[in-house]
Amino acid sequence: MQYRRFGRTELQMPIFSCGGMRYQYKWQELPQSDIPEANQHNLEATIRRSFELGINHIETARGYGTSEMQLGQILPQLPREKLIFQTKVSPKSDSLDFRRQFEQSLNFCQLEYVDLLGLHGINNQETFHNSMRPGGCLDEAKKLKAAGKVRHIGFSTHGSTEIITQAIATGEFDYVNLHWYYINQWNWSAIEAAQRQDMGVFIISPADKGGHLYNPPAKLVELCQPLSPMVFNDLFCLSHPQVHTLSLGAAKPSDFEEHLKVLPLLDKADEILPPILERLEQEAIAVLGKDWFSNWKVGLPSYEQTPGNVNLPVILWLRNLALAYDMIEYGQARYNLLTNGGHWFPGAKADKVSQLNLQPCLINSPYAEKIPNLLIETDRLLGGAPVKRLSQS
Repeated sequence: MQYRRFGRTELQMPIFSCGGMRYQYKWQELPQSDIPEANQHNLEATIRRSFELGINHIETARGYGTSEMQLGQILPQLPREKLIFQTKVSPKSDSLDFRRQFEQSLNFCQLEYVDLLGLHGINNQETFHNSMRPGGCLDEAKKLKAAGKVRHIGFSTHGSTEIITQAIATGEFDYVNLHWYYINQWNWSAIEAAQRQDMGVFIISPADKGGHLYNPPAKLVELCQPLSPMVFNDLFCLSHPQVHTLSLGAAKPSDFEEHLKVLPLLDKADEILPPILERLEQEAIAVLGKDWFSNWKVGLPSYEQTPGNVNLPVILWLRNLALAYDMIEYGQARYNLLTNGGHWFPGAKADKVSQLNLQPCLINSPYAEKIPNLLIETDRLLGGAPVKRLSQS
């Protein structure tokens, strides 16, 4: 395994982290006695395999159902001096509730302290305020740190680049968990802002939210040759030294194997990546047109500025991926989460666009006339049954 300095935490972070949201039994909390023996055995085997590979950063959250409780059966058996453990607790309007949630996490995990505590989901102004206000959740986290129960404080986010940058600019956080990968590079400026603050940078879900790369379409497989899409995406992310670790949501011990193929390639990224990047770009241009490929985001309003809260940037992005790379299944999963994702994946679908007047909010877009029809087309292509977030399932 290779390691990178995790910003000002000074932790030597493995370039892969073992994320804890796919191996647990349920997204709802249950008594330990309700956990099937086979599921618990698989979780523990996954964690042991992670450690064997040198992936000693285990990451989970209070909101991941039975994950923390199940991890508590294996974490005390690991060498504590080698373990880097992170959990995350969502900001609350009542900071004492935030503390109670953390204490529950610590109790479930059967640890005396956590190395990394993330404020889970600084996604909008409300969660930012609940975190940062005097006497808010950050202040409570600092008390936990002073008591020796937390070593470093960071935040995780599915929010806009503006919200992420706003949180980074406070200078209060040691690290950030955020989305950034080949198909979605919108948060690069936030990563640069984190680097200026010497923060650790943890990439959330590059294999799943990064394109369902464990089950990629044949066209994407062909375009990424000689690498698999998963290895390509890992190499793309890790070729940027500002990125310190990628979360691998392993569901079983063998799920690490494909990712490990990137290790001998890291020193050759400058040779391997350019032809793949060129093929991907040229295919997108061939399918979408050069002008649209280069300028589709220009002048697009946010969902808050759009009638019906229709999330134009996300919908048109998913259309691009579906057409250029045949990422239909991924596009359907993400598109149908709109309206149901709350502040984790905000905004609405385009199923009611024909009833809305979008022209005033599209005044700054060079494609104002065509976008309404593209939205209707996308809804026909990707629309279907509503999708819930995993934690709601």
